Parts: sequence; C-alpha cells; structure tokens
Amino acid sequence: MSAYKIFVVDDDPWYSQILEYHLSLNPDYEVTCFASGKECLKNLHLNPQLITVDYSMDDMTGDELLEKIRNWNTQIPVVVISGQEEISVALELLKKGAYDYLIKDDNTKDLLWNSVIRAREIQALRDEVNHLQEQLGEKFTFEKTIIGQSAAIKKTFKMMEKACKSNINVSVTGETGTGKEVVAKAIHFNSDRSKKPFIAVNMAAIPAELIESELFGHEKGAFTGAIARKKGKFEEAQGGTVFLDEIAELDLNLQSKILRVIQEREITRVGGSELVKLNVRVIVATHKDLQKEVQDKNFREDLFYRVMGLPIELPPLRERGNDVLILANHFISAYAKENKQPKAKMTKEAKEKLLKYNFPGNVRELKAMIDLAAVLCDENTITDNDINYTYIKSGQVFLAEEKSLREYTCDIVKYFLTKYNNDVVNVSKRLNVGKSTIYKMISDKEITLS
Repeated sequence: MSAYKIFVVDDDPWYSQILEYHLSLNPDYEVTCFASGKECLKNLHLNPQLITVDYSMDDMTGDELLEKIRNWNTQIPVVVISGQEEISVALELLKKGAYDYLIKDDNTKDLLWNSVIRAREIQALRDEVNHLQEQLGEKFTFEKTIIGQSAAIKKTFKMMEKACKSNINVSVTGETGTGKEVVAKAIHFNSDRSKKPFIAVNMAAIPAELIESELFGHEKGAFTGAIARKKGKFEEAQGGTVFLDEIAELDLNLQSKILRVIQEREITRVGGSELVKLNVRVIVATHKDLQKEVQDKNFREDLFYRVMGLPIELPPLRERGNDVLILANHFISAYAKENKQPKAKMTKEAKEKLLKYNFPGNVRELKAMIDLAAVLCDENTITDNDINYTYIKSGQVFLAEEKSLREYTCDIVKYFLTKYNNDVVNVSKRLNVGKSTIYKMISDKEITLS
C-alpha cells in the first residue's frame, strides 16, 4: 500500500515539527512540512492527500491558501489550524470548503489525528463508490465506446445497431488506430451473446507454426511440448464472439482451414479426431482492402464472402471534423482521472492546432498526443505549444516503434531533460522518478545530455 501523503503548512518550525512527529507515528503517513503557503502551492503536483494549514502566516492567510488549494483540486481535505476561537471564523472557513477547523491548544495533535482518520475513511468510501460507478458505467454503449457526433461516425453507429440485432458475421475495416476492436466489443456486449465470452485474436501476432493450435486447440502429445489438452480460441468463445483481427495477414493455407470452420461450425483439435461443434459469432477486422487482396490473389474469394457478412467501415479521424475536440476532451478527462489530477483546459489556439492536423495515426495518435500535452502543460492549461507533433515521429504513434520498456523510459526522460534544460530535479518531480534513477541513466550512458 502506498503512503498517505500529508502536507503540514505552518511558519512556526517548532509547531510543524510537533505535528510532523505526532502524525509520523503512523508508518503509513508520509508527512512533509512547508514554512509558507507559497512553498505548499509549488509542490501540489506531488498530489498530497490531506493538508493542514496554519490560519495566520506571513505570506498569506489560511483562507487565501484554502482557496488556492481548492482551485487546484477540490478533493484534497484541508484542515485549518488556528489560534482564533471565534465561531464565525470557523463557520466561514467550513463554508469555503475546509474539511475541519481546529483550535491550537494541548489537544490539537490528538484532534488532528482523529481528523486524518476520518478523512481517510471518507476518501476510501468515495473511492469505493467511484469504483462501483465505473463498473456500472462500463456498458459498451456506442456513445461511450466510440466517442463522437460527426455524420461519419453516426453512420457507423447505425451499422453497429443492425449488427447487434443479428448473428450475422461482421467485417470491420478502417485505418490503423481507428478503434476496430472497440467496435467489435461494443457489438458483442450489446448483443444477445453479451454474457458469453468475447475472445480477441490478433492474427498477425501469432507465429504461423502456432496459429492452428491457438485457434483450434490441441490434444495431449500432438507435438513436442503439448503436455495436456488445450482449448483453442474458437472453443473458448463458445456461445460468444471470436474476433479475428488483421485477418488479411493469414497465409492461404490457414485461410482454407478458417473457411472450413466458419462453414461447418465445427473444429478438430490438432492431433485429435473428435469433432467439436461450435456456436460462435465471427467478427473480423483488417486495415487492408480485402477486395483488393482477393484481386491480388492474397485472400481467398470464398473466405471473403463468408467473413464479409455485414461490413462496417470506421472513418479516419481526419474525416470526423469536430470529433477531434470531443475526443480530446474525453482523453483529458481520462488522464486527469487516472492520475488523480484536476482536469486541464485547452486554449483556443491548442484546439485550432488539433483541428488543422491530419492524424495519420487516428484516434490512437490523438490519445498519445493529449496524454503528452497533459504532462507538459503548466498551470493546468494545454496551449498550442503543448500539442507536440514532433514527438510522434513520422506520423507514427510513439509506441509503434516496438522498443523495450527500458528504451521507452530513456526516450521519455531524455525528452523532458531537453525540454527543461537538463534540470534533473525538475524532471524527477514531473515524472515522479527518483533523481538517482535519472543520474544512473546518465552515468550508464543510456541518456546523453544535450
């Protein structure tokens, strides 16, 4: 379990140390003291979970600091500690959003201890409610899974609705990054098969020598390493949906075997003779033009007619107009929620820059761009300078380069070191990475400073 972060803000170092010592008796608490309101505000990016504030400080009053903290994040409980015993002052601060108001006396540290316990309990309940709401909200309604209001995407919705009312096979086409698997899931979870499995298989990701075993399963002893019977993906999807992504990547021999399974609705496991009857719906997807692949003799014509079923074409993002901004806003909200930060705003110039871009990587590229902008932006505002095309190289999504996790990490750290003039301390705070980790990358020559 991660530590519970508490900020203690008081310009009296002796009193700060008393509160720090008392709170630190709980090993779960990570207490950081600040001698001024300005110091506290500079460090809010560290995401404290509770802040105690002295009402009377030299640089700003407690209510001023309370207002600034709440402007940053209304969810942080702020406990005001004051030498004033006037009820009117306490009531005013509580109205402004203070979580608690404590009088400085001999009982303060014990009252604060209890206040922190209550705040943690309330936050735990709030997190549980949010989690349950997320689970309830995880319905694959089209408007939640395929975000947008453009005429192009509404045509897709209509075709998806037709697919949900039938068991016909479905073929989803569209450029890389448009969300073909999301469409397949939405169709499955809005159909009468929704309570049965949805099994996704990326045909391009399975070695040719293993694909039969993966799709149809195998019997014990069928080949070296087959130590037990294994169900294939079609069998796992029994009663539900099997989603065959990048089906155009299959070689012709395997295409004939897929054709037989779809025609006969049965499979035979590798190394076996038993026929296994299937009750599955097949949804396929590809970024290629299957008709052209048939003409070029790369795809069987008979399989094409079997899998084509109901064709659904996903439009590229560049043809969806204002959906770019709707999606960008969705990704900003998702980033804020995932990182427990307040939602950033976009300037007019940032929006204009997004609308002018062609997005060769489609929705996936937009998400990568927005996530990066949310990290780069200052004062919780995404400007046009934070919308970075150069970081997404040659129109390809950053992650498409297929580097190791360590290489990606080094690339990201290098990028931020360049942006912030090799200020290791600043970069370590922004990325929540230890300074020693960055220095080791430099000393090991994994990163070269520019």
